[in-house]
Amino acid sequence: MADDQALTTYSSEWANKTILVTGGTGTVGSALVRELLACNPRVIRVFSRDEHKQFELQQELGRHKNVRFLLGDVRDRERLLRATEEVDVVFHTAALKHLPACEYNPFEAVKTNVLGTQHVIDAALHHNVERVIYTSSDKAISPTNAMGATKLLAERLISATNYARGNKQTVFTVVRFGNIIASRGSVIPLFMKQIASQGPVTVTCAGMTRFMMSIDQAVRLALEAARLAQGGEVFVLKMPALRLGDLVRVLIAEYAPRCGLQPEDIPVKEIGLRPGEKMHEELMHADEALEAVELARLFVIPSSFSEREHAYPEGQPAQSRSYSSGEQVLLNERQIRDLLCGTGVLPCPANTDSSTMLQATASNIPIHG
Repeated sequence: MADDQALTTYSSEWANKTILVTGGTGTVGSALVRELLACNPRVIRVFSRDEHKQFELQQELGRHKNVRFLLGDVRDRERLLRATEEVDVVFHTAALKHLPACEYNPFEAVKTNVLGTQHVIDAALHHNVERVIYTSSDKAISPTNAMGATKLLAERLISATNYARGNKQTVFTVVRFGNIIASRGSVIPLFMKQIASQGPVTVTCAGMTRFMMSIDQAVRLALEAARLAQGGEVFVLKMPALRLGDLVRVLIAEYAPRCGLQPEDIPVKEIGLRPGEKMHEELMHADEALEAVELARLFVIPSSFSEREHAYPEGQPAQSRSYSSGEQVLLNERQIRDLLCGTGVLPCPANTDSSTMLQATASNIPIHG
């Protein structure tokens, strides 16, 4: 759905809506704000706790008169209640997402990712918001760390609330992402910085695998999930998987010469898994796959509380098999290079359209087959 036709589809959905984006200055939140602005909403409220990032986004979007910047933290229930007044739709992207920080400060992760999500729920119900879309992570599946555990609990809060909302009409739904390429604090910017400094490039484990997606894909598919949401379900975005060692080799081969360096002179050092870190991630649990519906670009896991059949256009039962990144046909190094070019991490070859390259790589998702 990451194409120009998607904007036409979404414009009618979001025109004249008042939209609140929590974590609106983050990687996904700010990209979501930019995309929604093209759909003629009445107002977008950017809610975040970082005044510097708000200032930067305000400078970028200053020409738009329908954007409001609200300082606040999802931990603050009263502030969130105020921010949600007269809102039609909430995209809840605010979270603590850095694994080591959450592992060493687990209750801080609970306060933001769990209690903060409950505050979003309370505010949405209080103001009769039309729908709430919560952005989750593949780390919520069989979690081995504090961040994943809090994401899982937040998912359950959203799904359970949709069932227990009483006479309220708010539709609650979840979108589950993988690793977003070049997002703030992710490994690719770190690797590129290390390459520019002549190494070593520090890799936790070269054999580690991860699901990857672009920021554009995450935003467009979140909007698609919001459009399809019937209540309580989890939308799992399809994405390719790669091996970390292959990613590092591609980055060194492509980026070192741009820094005036020889790729063979850049050392790579394995440092071992961090506390709570997995070798492989999962898009969904095996038990979830038994109930899941497969669409062209995503899976839908119906709420376990649902008392009625949900219908999704062109939906088919998902295959009952593993959806672990370690059991996928992984992208090869050429496909990884194309993916990085398509997302703007690396320059595209001459006479090559980046969006076409990204589409070609994304459409070759092993999970389809």
